[in-house]
Amino acid sequence: MNFGLSEEQEMIVETVRAFVETEIYPHENEVERTGIVPPELGREIQRKCIDLGFYACNFPEEVGGAGLDHVTFTLVERELGRGSLGLTVFFGRPCGILMACEGEQRERYLLPAVRGEKIDALAITEPDAGSDMRGMKCTARRHGSDFLLNGTKHFISHADVADFVIVFAATGEEETPKGIKKKITAFLVDRGTPGFEIRKGYDSVSHRGYRNCTLSFEDCRIPANQVLGEVHRGFDIANQWLYGTRLTVAATCVGRARRVFELALPYAAERKQFGKPIGANQGVSFKLADMITEIDAAEWLTLSAAWQLDAGLCADRQIASAKLYASEMLGRVTDEAIQIFGGMGLMDDLPLARFWRDARVERIWDGTSEIQRHIISRDLLRALGA
Repeated sequence: MNFGLSEEQEMIVETVRAFVETEIYPHENEVERTGIVPPELGREIQRKCIDLGFYACNFPEEVGGAGLDHVTFTLVERELGRGSLGLTVFFGRPCGILMACEGEQRERYLLPAVRGEKIDALAITEPDAGSDMRGMKCTARRHGSDFLLNGTKHFISHADVADFVIVFAATGEEETPKGIKKKITAFLVDRGTPGFEIRKGYDSVSHRGYRNCTLSFEDCRIPANQVLGEVHRGFDIANQWLYGTRLTVAATCVGRARRVFELALPYAAERKQFGKPIGANQGVSFKLADMITEIDAAEWLTLSAAWQLDAGLCADRQIASAKLYASEMLGRVTDEAIQIFGGMGLMDDLPLARFWRDARVERIWDGTSEIQRHIISRDLLRALGA
């Protein structure tokens, strides 16, 4: 087993880290204060990412992406995790589910998204359907050769800047061993389509500047050629995509935890109380030991899951383990960092309070910790016939 990075991977890590430090860090305090990323700043970050050759680096070379393998892309996400999500979203990683585009959809949606000419957003979650995707009430029924879309989506990330949205809706029902379940279909819906409205979402304590929106559809007419994938097969492609995003969450949690640790470690070595550095006390030094152990463990879980994907192996359980552990680890590490800093840790002069608040949502989105535990335990017990 080789745990080292290749020369190319080292270069990519250094390049992305430098980008985050020079292009993201300087704007974080203002975004935190206002909760807004000025449109011109978002476009500037996007342009610089394109010039750097990293835009849509999660897509294969055949469609204009960088063609990074899973491990290398996970390293990119780890470095982006060091910066404010409201800003790094413009680094540009379109939704991988767009690879399901066919025919003219590729020219209209996939390729412009890869080139940075269009921005996409994903709409799955509803007020009454979060973890239970098949419980969604947003429907799309056939009307001639088209579909009429009706319903509401919420918690839809950066839909305010998106040119089109990938919307999942119920298009029928089927009998399953667990009862009647809804059939789900994915649609490509352009901004400005009649009957489609994008409204400001909720104000959140986590990831200020990273906006969520509420989407409403009222007899929104969608041509059949804007079905993404196959009718009634949206659940399959959503599941395939969600595993990738859970790995991204794990990676960004590791990156954020390392930035927090890099603030706490020198502070513990320099801050003096009772005539000696606070890090000389086991009450603090043991916190540091636990923090770095957890960070390293989360990183290896995450990279191991990415490696399994590159090896063509099933990694559902490993990805769930990485997402579960890394997201919960980040909460513990940020909390301990604040404890080391004491009262200063909660002041706006330092970013620790922001990291602490941002950490809370990681255990919820892209599959809650409870959902990850369900995936892990189901995988373990299924092999025993339970």
